Amino acid sequence: MAATDSANAARLAAKVPTTPAPVVPTTKAPVTVSIISTYTDPETGDIIDVYSDNSEKVRKKGTKAADLAAEAEASAAIAQGERQSAYDLLYSQFNQYGLGGLVEDLKGLITENVPASEFSIRLTQTPAYQQRFSANQARISAGLRALSPAEYIGLEDQYQNVMRNYGLPASYYMKDSTGKQPGFDKFLAGDVSATELEDRIMTAQNRVINANPEVASALKQFYPDITNGDILAYTLDPSQGLEQIKRKVTAAEIGGAAMAQGLGTGVARAEELARYGVTKDQAQQGFETVAAVAPRGGQLAAIYGEDPYTQATAETEVFRLGGSAEAKKKREKLSALETSSFSGQSGMTQGALSRDRAGAF
Repeated sequence: MAATDSANAARLAAKVPTTPAPVVPTTKAPVTVSIISTYTDPETGDIIDVYSDNSEKVRKKGTKAADLAAEAEASAAIAQGERQSAYDLLYSQFNQYGLGGLVEDLKGLITENVPASEFSIRLTQTPAYQQRFSANQARISAGLRALSPAEYIGLEDQYQNVMRNYGLPASYYMKDSTGKQPGFDKFLAGDVSATELEDRIMTAQNRVINANPEVASALKQFYPDITNGDILAYTLDPSQGLEQIKRKVTAAEIGGAAMAQGLGTGVARAEELARYGVTKDQAQQGFETVAAVAPRGGQLAAIYGEDPYTQATAETEVFRLGGSAEAKKKREKLSALETSSFSGQSGMTQGALSRDRAGAF
């Protein structure tokens, strides 16, 4: 009985609702966030704070992009100013020679991204520049250095002054529309100095044009490529070396001296005498003697049956060429034969040589 009562009591207790214990709310402490570092964005220049919860916040907006843009704009303006200055300088330099037009082709480079240092190089690459200073290409091909514009124009001026001083026609130094003097191209390409040019002109005028007509006649006879009225132009041709020109003029002077005495001579003989150092004056004196001696010597050789005594024989002794000793013996033998035959003074002894290149007969 007691056990049953206990069980019932338990069942009743289970059916009676129980009141839960009240829930007591818990209070959470607030989290504090603080700045732990600050940095500057390298691309924007923004100043950024970094917080303890790893968040970031822009403290101050940067101006780096704007600064770079402003710097680029300023640099571009400076560069364009430098290009303008380079152009202005080149134009000023060339315009003083009347060649400002050569530089005008570069005007477009001022607004292009071309370094100012390249302006001079670009100028030399323009067709107008290369045409104006065309002799430079020939100089380079010949192994010479190119002349600067100032050197080039300076030489042109010197050439012109020399020609004017000697009264050459203006056609020798006429300028074209660019100021170029085409007649000077060969001088510039051949590296002819103003002094050498003057020497060439003096050679032509003093030794040929103003000389005895026989000299000009001999020059044209010996060297047929020299036409009438072209003697001066011939001597001014830089393709003919100065020494070569002088040698030809000397040969012509020797030939002219022979002609003046009524004697003939060829270019080979005249050039041979020139190689032996015979000058114009010596040729005039020597051929005077040859003209007096050779005819009589030829007559005596024929009379006495000796080897022929010719103009060449007399020239060999008079001008002391190779074989002059044999020529002298031949002349002395003929003189002795005449003396023994007529017991008088030989006609060959008259007008005996007393000049620099002649011995005594």
